[in-house]
Amino acid sequence: MTEPDARTPKVFSLAILPLIVVLSALGAIVGLQLITTLGVTTNTGLIGALVAMGAGRIPFALFRTYRSKQVQNLAQSAVSAACFGAANAMLLPIGIPYLLGRQDLIMPLFAGVSCATFLDAFMLYRLFGTTAFPESGAWPSGVAIAETIRLGDSGGRKVAVMVGGMALGLAGYAASIPMAAFGTALIGNAWALSMFSAGLLAAGYGVAARLGHAIAASFPDVAPDPHFLPHGMLAGASIVALIQVVHTLLRRDARADLSGRRKPGRTLAMGLSAFLVLVVGLSAVSGVASGMSPKLLIVFVLYTAFSAFVHEVVVGLAAMHSGWFPAFAIALITLLLGGLVGFPLPALAILVGFTSATGPAFADMGYDLKAGFLLRGSGADPALEREGRHQQFLAACVAFVTAGAVVMLTWRGYFSHDLFSPATRVFAATIHGSVHASVARSLLFWALPGIMLQTLGGQRRQLGVLLATGLLIGKTHAGWAVLAGLVVRAVWTRLNRSGDHSAMRIFAGGAIAADALSSFLTSFTGAFHQDRK
Repeated sequence: MTEPDARTPKVFSLAILPLIVVLSALGAIVGLQLITTLGVTTNTGLIGALVAMGAGRIPFALFRTYRSKQVQNLAQSAVSAACFGAANAMLLPIGIPYLLGRQDLIMPLFAGVSCATFLDAFMLYRLFGTTAFPESGAWPSGVAIAETIRLGDSGGRKVAVMVGGMALGLAGYAASIPMAAFGTALIGNAWALSMFSAGLLAAGYGVAARLGHAIAASFPDVAPDPHFLPHGMLAGASIVALIQVVHTLLRRDARADLSGRRKPGRTLAMGLSAFLVLVVGLSAVSGVASGMSPKLLIVFVLYTAFSAFVHEVVVGLAAMHSGWFPAFAIALITLLLGGLVGFPLPALAILVGFTSATGPAFADMGYDLKAGFLLRGSGADPALEREGRHQQFLAACVAFVTAGAVVMLTWRGYFSHDLFSPATRVFAATIHGSVHASVARSLLFWALPGIMLQTLGGQRRQLGVLLATGLLIGKTHAGWAVLAGLVVRAVWTRLNRSGDHSAMRIFAGGAIAADALSSFLTSFTGAFHQDRK
């Protein structure tokens, strides 16, 4: 049985489409403001849900539609898609050629990354519910969004548990403790999060750096640079993770999702083929093809398409398990290796711009679909789940179109005022600098432990990817928060003999939601004041 408001709302209905477009425009503007002034984009999906929830309380028939939890889910899907799409997938990449003095590459790259954003969302829409990206995956932000929306019209014990989680989240945020990390540890993959915590703490306290120097001193002939230890580990683990995902999805027993029509192997092949087509078109339109020999051009096309594909999959896996995704790190690794291959400057700008655009929309779509899955009854009604996912994908598409329009209208103003994402500046500076062969040696050397750890843990545990992600982030407070969450989870599970962990999930959702909302409000206020200075 489904809920009274469970009839699937349509994105293109006259009551819903205006809300989606307006919220998408606001989400895009917020995303651009945050990434250019503070260098971050927080998860704004909860804001969209809260706006729709508030509109549903307006005592007019016109707003009655917004009381539906599914409409609120569509609203939050659109806001988060527009925020990440405009900031991470569109404005960040096109700033790279601008800083390099190649404004002729901006429009071709904008077209390429815009297409890649749609492809990202479509790929996750097709893969969500398969063995590699299951509905049962943590997708922590999605859980928080679902529980927040449910709180709007629920009562009793669940509200008390949710409010308790939110209170703890607010208290932790006030004490500068990342409570989203704590909440994620209550619902995420324990193995993956244990390695994530180990990486955060090892890097934060300098243990990884000291160990890296000690190991490097033992191999004077290779002389690996300890600075590239996390980058190399992530590169090695990422390749193994991609192989594991492909193997898992191509197995005969890899089930389709509730639609009954998904063939993961075909989706992967289609995605990689689409990336190849996009890179070929981008190379031709941008003119970078004329600056390379035929052999180098072929290598460039294959390398760029494969790198974008790897970036997408690994970012999605990290986001599903931990709520963090190492998008910048993987794109930087791609750029370093591309520089060693010998691609010219314009090609490197296209390479890192296109690669960095893939992944954020893929991961964000996973959060939104997880929220929708929970709100629609966790698959109890397959037809409802199938149509609900489809409408969420359409909401994301509307959001991307809106975000693209906002970026087109504003990018000149941002760049003329020297407002760029910090990642954009790093990519441009790296392209300007020289990349030595020693970088390749270091990356290959440090890739070995990443390969071994990821192979040992297997596809479900993601040990290598999450340890390397933690090493790259290196925040001790987050590491202790994850560790504390794992301890609380173990005690909670031991004391709860019934096996029903719904209360823990609701509590975790409250903690994550409070942390996300506090972070958003603080970041937006900081961005506003920074812009006025």
